[in-house]
Parts: sequence; structure tokens; C-alpha cells
Amino acid sequence: MNDNQNNNERQGRRVPNIPKKPQKGSKFNIFWVYAAIIIAIIAAQFLFTSDGGKEVTYQTFEQQMLLKGDVQKVVAYKSDDLVRVEVYIKKDSLDKKKLYDAYKSKSTFNVNNAASPVVFFNAGTMDGLDKQLADSQKDLPANQPRILAEKTSRSNPLASWFLSIILPVLLLIGFWIFMMRRMGGGAGGGGQIFSIGKSKATLFDKESQVNITFNDVAGLEEAKTEVMEIVDFLKNPKKYTDLGGKIPKGALLVGSPGTGKTLLAKAVAGEAQVPFFSLSGSDFVEMFVGVGASRVRDLFKQAKDKSPCIIFIDEIDAIGRARGKNGVMGGNDERENTLNQLLVEMDGFGTNTHVIILAATNRADVLDKALLRAGRFDRQIYVDLPDVIERKQIFEVHIAPLKKSEELDTEFLAKQTPGFSGADIANVCNEAALIAARKNKSSVDKQDFLDAVDRIVGGLEKKNKIITPAEKRAIAIHEAGHATVSWLLEHAAPLVKVTIVPRGQSLGAAWYLPEERLIVRPHQMLDEMCATMGGRAAEKVMFDTISTGALSDLEKVNKQARAMVTIYGLNDKLGNITYYDSSGQNEYNFSKPYSEDTALTIDKEISALIEGQYQRAIQLLEENKDKLIQLADILIEKEVLFKDDLELIFGKRLFENQGESGNPGHIKPVEA
Repeated sequence: MNDNQNNNERQGRRVPNIPKKPQKGSKFNIFWVYAAIIIAIIAAQFLFTSDGGKEVTYQTFEQQMLLKGDVQKVVAYKSDDLVRVEVYIKKDSLDKKKLYDAYKSKSTFNVNNAASPVVFFNAGTMDGLDKQLADSQKDLPANQPRILAEKTSRSNPLASWFLSIILPVLLLIGFWIFMMRRMGGGAGGGGQIFSIGKSKATLFDKESQVNITFNDVAGLEEAKTEVMEIVDFLKNPKKYTDLGGKIPKGALLVGSPGTGKTLLAKAVAGEAQVPFFSLSGSDFVEMFVGVGASRVRDLFKQAKDKSPCIIFIDEIDAIGRARGKNGVMGGNDERENTLNQLLVEMDGFGTNTHVIILAATNRADVLDKALLRAGRFDRQIYVDLPDVIERKQIFEVHIAPLKKSEELDTEFLAKQTPGFSGADIANVCNEAALIAARKNKSSVDKQDFLDAVDRIVGGLEKKNKIITPAEKRAIAIHEAGHATVSWLLEHAAPLVKVTIVPRGQSLGAAWYLPEERLIVRPHQMLDEMCATMGGRAAEKVMFDTISTGALSDLEKVNKQARAMVTIYGLNDKLGNITYYDSSGQNEYNFSKPYSEDTALTIDKEISALIEGQYQRAIQLLEENKDKLIQLADILIEKEVLFKDDLELIFGKRLFENQGESGNPGHIKPVEA
């Protein structure tokens, strides 16, 4: 028993005895084909090319062999662009030890064989060779025979056959295997063409265990409780089966992006101590018909062999969309076939025992109803945005690796970032470290985190943007209008600071900490709309004209007004009615769920709400015009004002700490 098993027993854990799957033989590798082709080419060079002995110069051949009468014959033939000349020695001359030692070759031919050339040299042309031989032998005695070049055409039939037929065939076979491997996309066992239907799931078992545990997941207490029960069932199934309980088939993690769904699944893999298959919904999608369903079958086949085990499918909406409502004319048959196979494997005729499916999505509204019914995904675990306590825990996790200042208060940071997900908080911590490094600080302090929040929410500061004095005053009046109206209204979000420094796409911004409310009442929404319209109202009061700087304000107010009228049923004229469809099926309808007369009423009521709050903001600013001007002048001078600066002008805010939540909310900029 190894150390891990001893540790698990000491901690009271029961590790299931999982039979190991027999190891398969060595997998075929495409590079062996390439190696075989290269070896064949090299072999052809050695085996099918004749050896002409040792290469020498013509002068050496002339002085030491030709003039001494040792040459039997000279054979010349064309080789590439030169003339190759092979020299054959007389048999009695081969016995000369001096000649043997000087010209013996390490070739495959025996030097002592007179039928083989001993040396060779290269000549320019055939005619030039004849002239060289004639010139060299003109002074020889008359009784000594002259050596003439025997001209021939040298070719190797076996080598030509290999290079012209066998080698091209080998190259085509190698190219075909390479292309099939690329088309397979690396699917399953080495990416061969025959394994394209294999599952792409990554297996985490005892040999490749994930190191993340539930201790590494800050917050998400309710979600952790749900998945810990599944983990406990796999570790101690007898505790539940003795009471007649059955293992749940699946659990669906639902939540906004960045809330920690995938991290929670990783923690399950680290805690479960059972095989864990991980893949995404898009891994089932392929260009070939039937591949998705084949990969589902192969995935569950592997899971049965490894049971008890867990399968995790990230972004399951890639294959789990409602059938017939894919947003594409005619639907997508391949995706639907994959979904059908998944439904059958999860709870079909042949039930899979001790195989649990975890899935994650942020679009649960578009999933097929058959996928969510009891017996398949029995549980839907909602992973919400963290509250102030959970944000504090998440900050502590992500701040731990940083070199931070001692007075840094994570509770303060948690209050400054409501509405932030776990991924947002991780980004804030990283951005704060980068800002501190940019300023050559030895540690990350509170101001670095505040600057990081401003950077992430509002964008990068653009202090060098060219703005005329008239435009700068208009921006200052606009932002002062937001600050003034929000300060005077009870349910408007408390102001943190106001600036006319361009940031991102905005020319100026008023930063608020809205309350975290679970329910919102009409008068609270109206106060927020009035504060949002304060910028345009200030332009109207001061300049008797308006500008294009209120685009984001109008967009925000229109969304709020339309939500009040058409979603929440907060309009007296329309009454208690909503046109909101939580299933998301109305996205694919071409007709509106109300008549033309009702549409006209909706438009009139939305316009009346917005215009009413616009006039209300104008009235408030008319009554406090002197303070508005004073605030704008100071803003032009300092460019950034904080809450304390507004208290000097307006006095203490009457509605401080009277909100129903008490927790500050997400800092939101209002563009000029």
C-alpha cells in the first residue's frame, strides 16, 4: 500500500478499488514512415550506385599509373555534368605492394579484383579526355601499347526502377497518412484516421491527480455543499445504498461567466479520488457526420470501464441546445444527433451505474428540456455572483501570492467591488500588482487596488487627449449635474468621485457605489433614472442646449424604463403584465407577444417615464444652480473631486446610511 493510500485511510477516507485497465501495445507513430523513406533513399545510394574506387587527380593517374604501364583499360561515361573516368589495373600490377597501399579503397569491392576499378578521376568532356590521354602517351616507346578511353553509357536498372516507381509510391503513402492524421484533428489515440470517433476527454486519475481541492475555492458554500455530497457518495456509497438511495445521474452548474463553475469542477476532480473525465461541449462537434454521437458512445464506454467515475462537460450548451430551436434555418442535425446520443447514454434503456455527469453552462435557458428532466441532470446548482463576505474570502485567496502592504484591508476591498465575479477579483489583484510594479513600489497597497478597479471598469486614462476649453467646461457641467442630482436624491447611489479625465471611451465619469438590493421598488428606480439624466439636464440648464455626450446615459435610462414597463409590471397603465420569457424561446419568434396598440402604449409610457425624470432633474438643478456652477468650476481646476469635496459645497448628505442594504455596490461610470 502506497503513501497516498495510507494518508487517505488516516483521514477516514475510503478509496475505491479501481481495477486498472490493461495497457495497450505501443501506438503507431507517423514518424516511423518518414524514417523508413529516408533509410530507403540512403540504402539506394549505397546499394545501387557502382563504386569506382578512390578518387585521384589526372596528374597522379598519369605519373604513377599510366606512364608506368600499370593501366589495363580506362572506361569513361557521363555522370551529371562531368565525365567520370574509371581506371582498371593489370592483374600483375595489383601484386605490387606499393600500389596496393597507395590506392586501396574502403569500398565494397575488393581491390585485388582486377575486374573492379581501383581509382577514378573526373574529366571535362570526352574529346578533352582523348586529347589528354594522347598528349600523355606521345613520348612512350613505340612498342608500348597506347591506352584509349572506352566510352560507355553507365546506368543501374535496379536503382532506376527503385527511384522511378518505389520511391514515389512510398512518398504518396506517407503524404496520405499525414493528411489523414491532420484531418482527424488529433482525435483519440494518436490522431489516426480510424480514431476520429474516439472521445477527446482528458482523464485525471491517481497518476495525474488534480491538486485543487475545496479549500482552494473561496465562497460558493452552498454550491460546494451540493457537489461534496456527490463526492461523498462516490467515496462511501454504502452509507446511501443501505438506506435505499440511488446515486444521482448528473448535476448542472449554472451561473454567470467567471463565477467559478469550472474551478468547482476541478475541485471535485481533486477531492473525489476517482477517475475524472474532463472535456468541453465543442469537443463533440466535428466536420464529419456521426462523429459527435460516436464520441459520446466512446466517452461513456471509457467511463463504464473506469466506474465509479465522474464526467465533466464544460459549456454543455454547445451540444445541449433545445432541438429545433438552434437559431439556424433547418436546425443542425449533427448537433441534435449528438444530443440524442447523450440523452440515451445518461438515462436510456441501458443504465450506466456509478457514472456521474457534471456539466457547466451560463445559458441554462437554451438547454433542451429532456436534458434537464429528473433522471438525467437531477440537480441544478446555481453559482451566483459572490456577496460581500464571499468576495472577502476570494480576495484573501488571490492576494496571498502578492507582496502586499500590512495595512491592506480585504473587507474594504470587498465593499468596493460588489457585482464582481471571482474572475473579476482575480483580474483586479493582478492589475493592482502591475500598477504597483509600474510605480516601482516594494508592495501593493490600497490605492493600487482602487486604481485597478478604475482601470478595469472605466478603462485606461487618457490625460493627453486634446480637449478645447469649451468642451472641457461642457464635460465639467455634465459630470457636475450627475453629482448634484445624485447627492440630492434619497435612493440614488452614493457618489464616490467625479472626474473629467478621459478614461476609455468616456470623456468624464461619475463613480458611484450603488446598494446591493435583492428587490428594487419603483421610486428607487426612478431616483436612479433621474440621477442618470442629471448630466443632460445640467447642459440644458446652463447652456440652454444639449449635446451628444449623453449617449450612454440615454441607453441606460431606456433599458431601465423598458424593464419597468415590459418586464417587471411596474406601470399603472399596462398593469400587472410582463412580456419577459425566461425560457428564451421568444428570441426565435418573428412576432411580438403584444398587439400594435399595446406597442404604441408601451412606447408612450417609456417616453413619459424618461421625460418625467428629465424634467425632475432640470427642476432640481434650477433650484441649486449656484452650487452646480461652483462644483463645475472646482472640477475644471482639480479635474477629480471626491465625496469630501462635495460635502464642502452641499453639506452632509441627508440620506447617508438610509439604504435598505447597507452594502455599497458596483462602481459604475457615467459617460459624459
